[in-house]
Amino acid sequence: MRGRIIVNLSLAMVLVLGGMLLGLDQLGLAAQLVINAIHVHKAPTGLDDSIWQKAPAVLVPVKGRGSLGEKEETVFSQAIYTDDTIYFRFKWLDSTRSVTKQSWQFDGEKWIHLEGNEDRIALLFEITRINKFATRGCAITCHSPPEEPKEHWSFATKTAAEKGDLWHWKAAGSAPYDYADDAWLTVAGRPSGAYRETGRVKDTGEGGDVKNQTEDKSKPRFMQDPTQKPSVPGFLLIKEAVEIADYSVFKPGDIIPFRLPKKPSGSRFDVKAVSRYTDGGWTVMLYRKLNTGHDDDVAFDHRKQYSFAMAVFDDSGNDHSKATKAMTLKFSR
Repeated sequence: MRGRIIVNLSLAMVLVLGGMLLGLDQLGLAAQLVINAIHVHKAPTGLDDSIWQKAPAVLVPVKGRGSLGEKEETVFSQAIYTDDTIYFRFKWLDSTRSVTKQSWQFDGEKWIHLEGNEDRIALLFEITRINKFATRGCAITCHSPPEEPKEHWSFATKTAAEKGDLWHWKAAGSAPYDYADDAWLTVAGRPSGAYRETGRVKDTGEGGDVKNQTEDKSKPRFMQDPTQKPSVPGFLLIKEAVEIADYSVFKPGDIIPFRLPKKPSGSRFDVKAVSRYTDGGWTVMLYRKLNTGHDDDVAFDHRKQYSFAMAVFDDSGNDHSKATKAMTLKFSR
């Protein structure tokens, strides 16, 4: 009996310490790949709102490939919803805050691009049924067999009847305007994006960024307007940029961003975001109306459940870690 008590106490300590370290309020649900969105009457005020303590937490395993070297990580995931809006909160470890996005640096003689991209998280929901997506997730839409070179990969559905809703938060490209770029997925045939042939289509409206380069691509074209204080320190928004008239004012080591975020609008601006990098990791909250009224978005109904997938990018525009299993979003009243 005494031995059993000691074992039980040890197990209890493991669970308590695990919950403290991971920030899990309901550790028992951590191994499930079903995200239960809990109904609340008041919207969260931010990343640290106590209302998140009501939401079950799931640790979603993600695994990398390519430059990520099959590295395995986990993403702490929660969801809550009000009568008209759904909120997700994600946490994951990342040893570096990556927002370089190939910034320009002056070396005293010429301008060079710094190495580095940005951190990101992406979600893909079914708008209409995608064959086998419910059981295989990303493997169905990211047609990228390990034995095939990248130029043969595609990110698309296989038929026009299959349609996905893509939310893409980017630490450099969208975070300065507190949103996740909203797009939708259809059949391949658009030679752009991270893959040679893609089915990704931006929602209606403005967004994205502008490449900051001269016509010959040898140096930056724009700089921060000296009469304006940057509204987002460390970034150069296109609305605050002015053309460089005199390059002699720059000294060795000066850095100017290469990608200049544009103010988003329309359906492309449906998914709002709050983000923070601290203590070696990201915390990101994404939220959107349950039903935006746009046919390029999934319309969430709390009486139904939805298949979705997740990908996390570590200082990358191409290689990423994706959820190892398909995921399901359920609503609880």
